[in-house]
Formats: sequence, structure tokens, C-alpha cells
Amino acid sequence: MEPTARSMKEADNSETVENIPNRDKYFAHNVSYASKMTAVDIEFNDLTYAVPSFRKSKKSRMLLKAISGQFRSGELTAIMGPSGAGKSTLLNVLAGYKCTEISGSININGQPRDMQEFKKMSCYIMQEDLAQPGLTIIEAMFFAADLKLGRKKSQSEKRIAINEILAILGLSETRNTLMERLSGGERKRLIIALELLNNPPVIFLDEPTTGLDELSSFHCIDSLQKLARFGRNVICSIHTPSASVFNKFHNIYIMTAGQCAYRGTPDNMLPFLQGIGLECPKYHNPADFVIEISSGDYGFDPIKQMITRVKKLSILPISRTKYKLELDTQNPKVFWLDQFKTLIERMILQLYRNRNYIYMKISAYIFMGLIIGSLFFNMGNDGSKTMFNFSFCISCIILFLYIPMLSVLLNFPFEIKIIKREYINRWYDLSAYYWALIVINVPLQILFGLIYLSIVYVITGQPLEWYRCIMFCSACFMCSFIGESIGHNIATTFNSVNGIFVGSVIYCIMILAAVQGLGLPTSLSIYRKLFMYSSFVRYGLEALIVAMYGFNRQRLPCPMKEEYCNYSSPKEIFRIIALKNAPNYWVDLLALIIIFIIFKITFYYLLKQRMQPNKTIQILQIIGKSIKNHFNI
Repeated sequence: MEPTARSMKEADNSETVENIPNRDKYFAHNVSYASKMTAVDIEFNDLTYAVPSFRKSKKSRMLLKAISGQFRSGELTAIMGPSGAGKSTLLNVLAGYKCTEISGSININGQPRDMQEFKKMSCYIMQEDLAQPGLTIIEAMFFAADLKLGRKKSQSEKRIAINEILAILGLSETRNTLMERLSGGERKRLIIALELLNNPPVIFLDEPTTGLDELSSFHCIDSLQKLARFGRNVICSIHTPSASVFNKFHNIYIMTAGQCAYRGTPDNMLPFLQGIGLECPKYHNPADFVIEISSGDYGFDPIKQMITRVKKLSILPISRTKYKLELDTQNPKVFWLDQFKTLIERMILQLYRNRNYIYMKISAYIFMGLIIGSLFFNMGNDGSKTMFNFSFCISCIILFLYIPMLSVLLNFPFEIKIIKREYINRWYDLSAYYWALIVINVPLQILFGLIYLSIVYVITGQPLEWYRCIMFCSACFMCSFIGESIGHNIATTFNSVNGIFVGSVIYCIMILAAVQGLGLPTSLSIYRKLFMYSSFVRYGLEALIVAMYGFNRQRLPCPMKEEYCNYSSPKEIFRIIALKNAPNYWVDLLALIIIFIIFKITFYYLLKQRMQPNKTIQILQIIGKSIKNHFNI
């Protein structure tokens, strides 16, 4: 039977909310898990956000210009405006993902915002509807429940919560559909459903209707309105909603050039515009009309009048009977070990579903094993073919470094985007994901390596002594681990296209450094030796040569027909690689292990900075963007 998340079969057989008669009454009175814990209101005053400029002729660019507003619990709010108006910037600032270069105040329930506490009570749903591939909706929901809720709730309680959420968002009928087969609207609603499992009081969404048709957009916003009706504070940026979608919102916040041009209900917007002499044409979408005005299609005087009138509006304080939040006690942190175990289960299931990828990699290793084995057929024990066997060792290193690195460079940049969404919404600790990735990938690299080595080692006639086999395989495995680690480091920093280019360049430099002095009769200078041993490829090459010809191996037999067989002596082989004596295999292996650990530590650091960059990385990112803009890259 195909592996699935725990209790998924029970979920399929259980009664769903959509099957219950009088659904609306059920939602109004009986939905327990979907109802929010307490009201969370957001208020901001004179909010200003600037991006520093590194050009001498330009000042800091103001993206938000002293704007104020109030987003209430129980309301669905739309932040609207033309492209570049500052919608996403305001959303990011309120959500807490832009915290520097900000002035003004942001209050939560009348108190200054505490970022750590606020992130516990909010979730951020990005514009890209990226979800973990190879999972059905119900499987994805159970994995998310295990990661977010842990042991706080039993499996039956999680099942009830999942059924409620899927019913509210209209996903019950597609619960057993794989992610890849979902429509755009279903995928959007699934991303929302995944974030509702830990019951956040505040939901931020960046362009939730992007890429959807009018019907799918309506269903998506209708689902968000239901969530707001249960008491949540739902805030989303949206570009040009249809009239039916526009009327679903309780609150509208219009932006233009970083300033607020209107804030209020959809019903009051047209009277507000009539007050400055602008009449919406009959049968014209009010949302399109206000976007046209804020874009400057009717001149800039109406925009100035709108901004002036909005600034005169006072923000009334919100009166609530109870503001106490007990999120730490109601949503305790899930144990690290539980997160690690759940991530392992999810990765195993995804590998099982992605069997074609595994089969393709196995086929590639078998194919390369047969090709390389035929090229160096029976040369391992032939004294006249020693130089060719030396080339065989180099080809093994190239294969074990390049193939693992290439597969990571092609796949991991996409996975990074999904990890970022899950991490910023507090699904798991980054270290739990990091170790789960290592535990899954290391056995796979060993499996692929054994398939290749079991073919080429025998075909090429290498010495069948158990300790030499183990030494040869160990060095190859370490090269494979290092190649994969380099791929992770590059893929964390660059996209797929740039990553392949950077990886190839780095790899070529390392190979050129490793082959320094090959065939030279004189010893290398200290500078060339330092350059040579700066390459991890050199340590792998020496380890393989020693495994084949070190440890007092006798002179290799030469065929009778060969008149010249100078390199049958192992000492001559080591002289070729610019060494008087055989290198220490254990030193080379230790060097490979140290390099592997360094690359893994670097990978964790880069991954953490990609998720939540520190000030130094942020400054470097701003400088990089400035350089790109300056040279129009």
C-alpha cells in the first residue's frame, strides 16, 4: 500500500461539514475550530517607509508617506491601487517583514506592536501559490497539522479541524487530488487552508486573485469573507477586482504613490468621489474607476483632493470588551523532534510519489557506469595502462561532484520558495528542516554511488581487496556529499539559470587547481601548492590514487606484447602527481570530511539568511539592486 500521512484514511471516511444540512447555520453556530480566539485590531499612524539610495545625486526613496489607517477584526480589507502605489510594501510593513527604515506607529489592540508576539498571531500568504509537490490536499493538511499543532491535539481533533477548514474553503470534494492537478483557484484556497490550522487571528495575503479567472477570484474572496466573518482580521492587497469581488470587502484602502487616497467601506466610496466632482459612469466597475483616478487618468488635482480629504478624517478608537491574548498557552511550540519526524515522513512520501525522478537518476548512474567502464575496460591491473587508470579516477571524481550538484541546482531554487513560505509562517524550526534534508539525501547519495561503483569497479579491473574497495568507495561518497553541498550553497543564493553557470565556473576552477604539477619532473613552488590544495578535488584525487596504488601494492603486471611499461611501479605513479611518496589517505579523507562540514555549515547560514536576512545581508541586497538598476541589468 502507498505510504500516507497518519490517519488519512480515517479522514476520508469521516463525516465532512459540507455533507451537513443547513451549512450556513452550521457555520454560524457550530464551527468551533474555525472561530478565532480573540479580536486583533491593527492601527497605524503617520507610517513612513523609505529605501536608502546609494547614488550621490539621489535621496532615499519614499515608498510610504505618512499614511494612517485602521484594520479591524471581523473585517475583510482590500489594499488597492495601481502598480507601484505601495500596496505590497504596506502589507509587508504591517506583517513585519520590513522593519528597518520605518517611522510612525503600529499598534495592536491599542498597544505598540511587539514583533515576536505579533508573528505568533499572524500568517502571511504570498502571491505565488507554491505548495509541496507530490501530496494530496488531505495529506498536505495532515502534515501541516502535525507540524503546526504537534501533540497539542489528537489525530481525531486534527481530523475534525481539517474537515471544517476544507468545508469552509470548498475543498472537501478535491481532498484526494494531488497538488499538481489542482486548478489555480483551488491551489490558492489550499494555501489559505494550510495556514488556518494553527488558527491565526490575522491573515495577510499578497494579491490572492493573481492569475485567476473571475469565477475563481470570486470563490477565493468569498472564502476569505467567511473567515473574516468568524472574527479574523483578513487583509489583502489586490489590483483590479471585479464589481462582484469588490463588494465582498468590508473595508477598502486605496493607495497612490505611497499615500492614502481613500479609506472606508465600498458603499461610501462613490459618494466620497462625488464630493470632489467625480461621477462614476453608469455600468462602470467602481473598482476600475477608482484605480483609473489614482493612476492619474483624470489628472492629478483629484488625487490631491482625495489625499487631503483622507488626512482630515479622524481615526476613532476601537472599543473591545476583551483584548487579552493567550497565544503562547493555546499554541505551544511543537517539539523539535516531532517536527523532524514529520518532515522526514513528508520527504519520504514525496520521494515515493516522484519515483520517475529516482528511476531516472538510477538509470543515469547505470548508463555512466557502463560507458566509463567500457572506456577503461580491465585497465586497473594492467601496468601498461596505469595512466589511463589515473584518468579513470579523475572521471569518477567529476561524476560524483557534478551530477549531485547539477540535480540540486535544477530543483532546490524552487523548493527554497516553498521553504520560505512555511518558515515565515512558523511551521517548523529551520534546523529541523536542515537535518531532515541531510538524513534523506545522504542515503540516496550512497545508494546511487554504490550502483555506479559496483559496475565500474569490476569492469575496469580494479583490485578486489576489501580494504581498497572500502577506501575507494569512501572517497567517492565524500566527493558526492561535497558536490551536493556545493549545489545547495549555490542554489540558496542564485536561481537555476545563474546557479548552473556559477556552479560550472567554480567546478572548472577547482579541477584546474587540482591538476597542478601533473607530469612535471620538478616540484611545485609554494604558491602553486597552496593553490593546488585549496581545491577539494585534489584531496579526492589523491585519496583514490592511494586507495588503488598505495599501502605497499606490488608492481603491476605488464602484457608480454608491451615493450614500454615504465609506470607499472606505484612509486612512478605518485611521481606523476608531483609527489615523492604516497600521500596519507587518512589525511586526505579527513580533509574531505572537514570540507564537507564547512560547506554544510555554510549552507545552513545561507539558508537562514535567505529566510531572514540580517542587516549586513540586507545592505548587500540593496546595493545589488542599486547596481542592477544603475546598469539596467
